[in-house]
Amino acid sequence: MEQRIFAVGDIHGTLGKLRTLLDRLPVTEQDTVVFMGDYINRGPDAKGVIDLLLEFRAHHPDTIFLMGNHEYELLEYAHTHDTEHLQTLRRLGVEATLESYGDAPVSALRDLSFMPAEHAAFLEELLPFYRQDGYLFVHGGVTPGCTPEECPLDVMLALRGSFLTDPWQGPETVVFGHTSFQTPFVAERKIGIDTGAVLGNLLTAVELPRLRFYHA
Repeated sequence: MEQRIFAVGDIHGTLGKLRTLLDRLPVTEQDTVVFMGDYINRGPDAKGVIDLLLEFRAHHPDTIFLMGNHEYELLEYAHTHDTEHLQTLRRLGVEATLESYGDAPVSALRDLSFMPAEHAAFLEELLPFYRQDGYLFVHGGVTPGCTPEECPLDVMLALRGSFLTDPWQGPETVVFGHTSFQTPFVAERKIGIDTGAVLGNLLTAVELPRLRFYHA
């Protein structure tokens, strides 16, 4: 059987949708599954989401977890204690994440002490991007004219604008999240799979190279 890649869009604590979507994916041990980042914040059960993702990886070792801008801001605050990151986290809905960990206090964000050690390790191990079989997986996008290696991480995780509007000149097809669409975005060598699960819309995955979409 041809090796397939499944990529899953932004989850944001929507545990029920994630569980339903994973049940619908026809994943085998030969397949790769890439999660596109933004597992936490805004939605009601970030803790449950990370628990389920760790359980999924235990049964599917060829699983890739990318970093999203929400995880980046949390890690940057924990590493630097810069209050600008805390202010950003508040705008990004971090209170919902703290509530999912038993109404943990905001002060616990400074050292991730509200999380089990395996959850903190999960965050620290997230990848900035991933390549396989002619596809580039990245949470936000890549600045036109740059490679992922050249693009600053904070830019790459939060990029919209020029990445969406300018032609993509890189050699691979880019699969991305971060920017919410009502339905999956498919353009020349760009595939966007954030369909606003936490906004009341669907959680989406794509099967490659077939370009088949799954929703929950």
